[in-house]
Amino acid sequence: METPITAADEELWAKASAGDLFSEEFLAERYVRLVRITARPYFLVGGDSEDLLQEGMIGLLSAIRQYDPERDTTFKTFAETCVRNRIYTAIKSALRSKHTPLNGYISFESPQFDESQTRTSGVLTDPEAIILAKERVSEVLEAAKSSLSAMESKVLQLYLDGCSYDEIAKILGKPEKSVDNAIQRIRRKLT
Repeated sequence: METPITAADEELWAKASAGDLFSEEFLAERYVRLVRITARPYFLVGGDSEDLLQEGMIGLLSAIRQYDPERDTTFKTFAETCVRNRIYTAIKSALRSKHTPLNGYISFESPQFDESQTRTSGVLTDPEAIILAKERVSEVLEAAKSSLSAMESKVLQLYLDGCSYDEIAKILGKPEKSVDNAIQRIRRKLT
Protein backbone atom coordinates (compact mmCIF):
# COMPACT_ATOMS: atom_id res chain seq x y z
CA MET A 1 0.00 0.00 0.00
CA GLU A 2 1.33 3.39 -1.00
CA THR A 3 1.65 6.05 1.71
CA PRO A 4 0.10 9.51 1.18
CA ILE A 5 3.58 11.10 1.27
CA THR A 6 4.52 9.57 -2.10
CA ALA A 7 1.05 9.43 -3.59
CA ALA A 8 0.28 11.58 -6.59
CA ASP A 9 -2.27 14.37 -6.19
CA GLU A 10 -4.86 12.57 -8.30
CA GLU A 11 -4.50 9.41 -6.17
CA LEU A 12 -4.89 11.44 -2.99
CA TRP A 13 -7.90 13.15 -4.48
CA ALA A 14 -9.45 9.78 -5.39
CA LYS A 15 -9.04 8.59 -1.80
CA ALA A 16 -10.36 11.90 -0.43
CA SER A 17 -13.40 11.81 -2.73
CA ALA A 18 -14.07 8.28 -1.50
CA GLY A 19 -14.35 9.65 2.03
CA ASP A 20 -10.77 9.26 3.35
CA LEU A 21 -10.46 12.34 5.60
CA PHE A 22 -6.73 11.71 6.16
CA SER A 23 -6.08 11.97 2.41
CA GLU A 24 -8.21 15.11 2.16
CA GLU A 25 -6.34 16.71 5.05
CA PHE A 26 -2.97 15.66 3.63
CA LEU A 27 -3.87 17.10 0.21
CA ALA A 28 -4.93 20.37 1.86
CA GLU A 29 -1.65 20.51 3.83
CA ARG A 30 0.31 19.88 0.63
CA TYR A 31 -1.21 23.01 -0.97
CA VAL A 32 -1.09 25.45 1.97
CA ARG A 33 2.08 26.93 0.50
CA LEU A 34 0.29 27.54 -2.81
CA VAL A 35 -2.47 29.37 -0.94
CA ARG A 36 0.08 31.55 0.90
CA ILE A 37 1.95 32.39 -2.31
CA THR A 38 -1.30 33.23 -4.11
CA ALA A 39 -2.65 35.43 -1.29
CA ARG A 40 0.60 37.26 -0.48
CA PRO A 41 0.46 40.07 -3.09
CA TYR A 42 -3.16 41.02 -2.36
CA PHE A 43 -4.77 43.32 0.18
CA LEU A 44 -8.22 42.90 1.65
CA VAL A 45 -10.01 46.14 2.56
CA GLY A 46 -11.17 45.91 6.16
CA GLY A 47 -9.32 42.66 6.75
CA ASP A 48 -5.83 41.28 7.18
CA SER A 49 -3.64 38.71 5.46
CA GLU A 50 -5.09 35.88 7.57
CA ASP A 51 -8.53 36.60 6.14
CA LEU A 52 -7.18 36.17 2.62
CA LEU A 53 -5.47 32.94 3.66
CA GLN A 54 -8.76 31.63 5.02
CA GLU A 55 -10.53 32.53 1.78
CA GLY A 56 -7.76 30.77 -0.16
CA MET A 57 -8.13 27.66 2.01
CA ILE A 58 -11.88 27.65 1.35
CA GLY A 59 -11.05 27.77 -2.35
CA LEU A 60 -8.63 24.87 -1.90
CA LEU A 61 -11.24 22.78 -0.07
CA SER A 62 -13.78 23.45 -2.80
CA ALA A 63 -11.14 22.37 -5.35
CA ILE A 64 -10.64 19.11 -3.47
CA ARG A 65 -14.38 18.48 -3.43
CA GLN A 66 -15.14 19.60 -6.99
CA TYR A 67 -12.15 18.32 -8.95
CA ASP A 68 -13.04 16.22 -11.97
CA PRO A 69 -10.17 14.18 -13.46
CA GLU A 70 -12.15 13.81 -16.71
CA ARG A 71 -11.58 17.52 -17.54
CA ASP A 72 -8.02 17.11 -18.86
CA THR A 73 -6.37 19.24 -16.18
CA THR A 74 -4.13 18.42 -13.28
CA PHE A 75 -5.33 18.80 -9.74
CA LYS A 76 -2.65 21.42 -9.08
CA THR A 77 -3.88 23.65 -11.92
CA PHE A 78 -7.50 23.26 -10.83
CA ALA A 79 -6.64 23.99 -7.19
CA GLU A 80 -4.64 27.08 -8.13
CA THR A 81 -7.55 28.40 -10.19
CA CYS A 82 -10.06 27.77 -7.38
CA VAL A 83 -7.83 29.44 -4.78
CA ARG A 84 -7.20 32.49 -6.98
CA ASN A 85 -10.90 32.87 -7.85
CA ARG A 86 -11.92 32.65 -4.20
CA ILE A 87 -9.36 35.33 -3.23
CA TYR A 88 -10.50 37.59 -6.09
CA THR A 89 -14.13 37.17 -5.02
CA ALA A 90 -13.27 38.09 -1.41
CA ILE A 91 -11.41 41.22 -2.56
CA LYS A 92 -14.25 42.29 -4.87
CA SER A 93 -16.79 41.79 -2.09
CA ALA A 94 -14.73 43.92 0.29
CA LEU A 95 -14.45 46.71 -2.28
CA ARG A 96 -18.17 46.88 -3.07
CA SER A 97 -19.10 48.77 0.08
CA LYS A 98 -16.06 51.05 -0.22
CA HIS A 99 -17.81 53.67 -2.37
CA THR A 100 -21.09 53.99 -0.47
CA PRO A 101 -20.18 57.38 1.09
CA LEU A 102 -19.58 58.74 -2.41
CA ASN A 103 -23.08 57.80 -3.51
CA GLY A 104 -24.71 60.27 -1.13
CA TYR A 105 -26.43 63.36 -2.46
CA ILE A 106 -27.95 66.64 -1.42
CA SER A 107 -31.72 66.47 -1.48
CA PHE A 108 -33.84 69.33 -2.71
CA GLU A 109 -36.64 67.91 -0.62
CA SER A 110 -35.17 69.17 2.66
CA PRO A 111 -37.35 71.59 4.70
CA GLN A 112 -35.29 74.42 3.25
CA PHE A 113 -36.86 73.76 -0.18
CA ASP A 114 -40.16 72.00 0.59
CA GLU A 115 -42.69 74.21 2.30
CA SER A 116 -45.16 71.36 2.89
CA GLN A 117 -42.66 69.62 5.17
CA THR A 118 -42.27 72.82 7.16
CA ARG A 119 -46.01 73.01 7.77
CA THR A 120 -46.58 69.35 8.58
CA SER A 121 -43.45 68.60 10.56
CA GLY A 122 -44.80 70.38 13.63
CA VAL A 123 -41.57 72.31 14.10
CA LEU A 124 -43.00 75.60 12.84
CA THR A 125 -46.51 76.16 14.15
CA ASP A 126 -46.20 79.85 14.93
CA PRO A 127 -47.43 81.99 11.98
CA GLU A 128 -44.56 84.44 12.46
CA ALA A 129 -42.01 81.58 12.31
CA ILE A 130 -43.63 80.26 9.12
CA ILE A 131 -43.40 83.68 7.44
CA LEU A 132 -39.76 84.04 8.51
CA ALA A 133 -38.99 80.54 7.21
CA LYS A 134 -40.59 81.36 3.85
CA GLU A 135 -38.53 84.56 3.66
CA ARG A 136 -35.40 82.54 4.48
CA VAL A 137 -36.26 80.07 1.70
CA SER A 138 -36.71 82.99 -0.70
CA GLU A 139 -33.35 84.46 0.35
CA VAL A 140 -31.58 81.13 -0.12
CA LEU A 141 -33.17 80.67 -3.54
CA GLU A 142 -32.20 84.20 -4.59
CA ALA A 143 -28.62 83.67 -3.41
CA ALA A 144 -28.53 80.35 -5.24
CA LYS A 145 -29.92 81.87 -8.42
CA SER A 146 -27.23 84.55 -8.42
CA SER A 147 -24.57 81.83 -8.66
CA LEU A 148 -26.46 79.80 -11.26
CA SER A 149 -26.46 80.17 -15.02
CA ALA A 150 -29.68 81.11 -16.80
CA MET A 151 -30.37 77.48 -17.75
CA GLU A 152 -29.62 76.24 -14.23
CA SER A 153 -32.04 78.84 -12.81
CA LYS A 154 -34.80 77.68 -15.17
CA VAL A 155 -34.10 74.02 -14.34
CA LEU A 156 -34.15 74.75 -10.61
CA GLN A 157 -37.44 76.66 -10.83
CA LEU A 158 -39.10 73.90 -12.87
CA TYR A 159 -37.71 71.24 -10.54
CA LEU A 160 -39.02 73.04 -7.48
CA ASP A 161 -42.40 73.39 -9.24
CA GLY A 162 -42.54 69.59 -9.28
CA CYS A 163 -41.59 68.85 -12.88
CA SER A 164 -39.80 65.59 -13.66
CA TYR A 165 -36.51 65.47 -15.58
CA ASP A 166 -38.43 64.45 -18.70
CA GLU A 167 -40.91 67.33 -18.37
CA ILE A 168 -38.12 69.85 -17.78
CA ALA A 169 -36.26 68.56 -20.84
CA LYS A 170 -39.37 68.94 -23.01
CA ILE A 171 -40.14 72.45 -21.71
CA LEU A 172 -36.58 73.67 -22.27
CA GLY A 173 -36.03 71.72 -25.49
CA LYS A 174 -32.93 70.06 -24.06
CA PRO A 175 -31.90 66.41 -23.71
CA GLU A 176 -32.76 64.75 -20.39
CA LYS A 177 -29.04 64.23 -19.73
CA SER A 178 -28.47 68.01 -19.91
CA VAL A 179 -31.19 68.49 -17.30
CA ASP A 180 -29.57 65.86 -15.07
CA ASN A 181 -26.16 67.52 -15.47
CA ALA A 182 -27.65 70.92 -14.62
CA ILE A 183 -29.24 69.54 -11.45
CA GLN A 184 -25.93 67.96 -10.43
CA ARG A 185 -24.16 71.31 -10.94
CA ILE A 186 -26.89 73.06 -8.90
CA ARG A 187 -26.42 70.60 -6.07
CA ARG A 188 -22.65 71.17 -6.06
CA LYS A 189 -23.09 74.94 -6.06
CA LEU A 190 -25.63 74.81 -3.22
CA THR A 191 -23.36 72.66 -1.12
